[in-house]
Amino acid sequence: MVRFEDLNLFVRAAALGSFSSAAREADLLPAQVSAAVKRLEKALGACLFARSTRSLRLTAQGEQYLPFARNALDALRQGGELVQHEPSEVRGVLQVAVSSDLGRNVLLPVLSAFRRAHPALSLRLFLSDQVADVFRDPVDVALRYGAIEEASFVALPLAPENRRMLAASPEYLARRGRPGSVQELLRHDCLLYLRAGRVYDQWGFATGGRRCEVRVSGPLLSDDADVVRRWALAGEGIAYKSWLDLRADVQAGRLELLLPGVWGDLVPLQLVCPHRRQFSPAVRQLHAALKAHCEALMADMPRPAQ
Repeated sequence: MVRFEDLNLFVRAAALGSFSSAAREADLLPAQVSAAVKRLEKALGACLFARSTRSLRLTAQGEQYLPFARNALDALRQGGELVQHEPSEVRGVLQVAVSSDLGRNVLLPVLSAFRRAHPALSLRLFLSDQVADVFRDPVDVALRYGAIEEASFVALPLAPENRRMLAASPEYLARRGRPGSVQELLRHDCLLYLRAGRVYDQWGFATGGRRCEVRVSGPLLSDDADVVRRWALAGEGIAYKSWLDLRADVQAGRLELLLPGVWGDLVPLQLVCPHRRQFSPAVRQLHAALKAHCEALMADMPRPAQ
């Protein structure tokens, strides 16, 4: 007989790559996790992990069994939700990861309102420009820019038409002038930030029916995209950020959009979750609230002049 607890510890040990990490997460001893996996292997008559003193990896049999174990846990959790609560009820803990600028300046009000609307729910918000792994990190969903190509994730659209745009403060433009083309960006101070651990200095555009990339430079670099927005507001240079990030400052006149005839790269915003969470009432209702909010913000996004 396969035990639910053993199955869960096997899945977490596979995700974390360590019995010790899985034990810390479950508040157990590593020996207890090891014993649980051994019971599971005995029940299946198969070796699931190749163990050594320094590493732990799935065997071929373990790789085959892992998706079935995840699906079984999903089914048990969903069944538990159905018998314990009404399907539409939102309760428990929901852990959400979102990039710093987007989280602080765009989505924080709607996330706070969502929590107030569901008093039985506890919301844990993690702000970072590092990409969260919804399988390995302690989060249920992540809000991400860009296309999601991994089949193991469910990506629910929030703002599929969101694009990057060039913007600078009136102070900077009065001091340095307004670029007349993307090539003129080479003469300007461009505000740089890290994306996926690398400096994002290759800015892409579509102009005149063709796509081009310009390698920009500038004296300021941060690993926090919110800092880049603040530098732009302070007149330190030109920012290349998405409409969702720039919208409030553009509409207030604190920033001005540049090169109206140029398309910036498409950066759709999506809610990402592993398959095991996609039917959660909390995730479904959060997606609906965020989508409605983002649709309202995208309604007035400027289109390039033809």
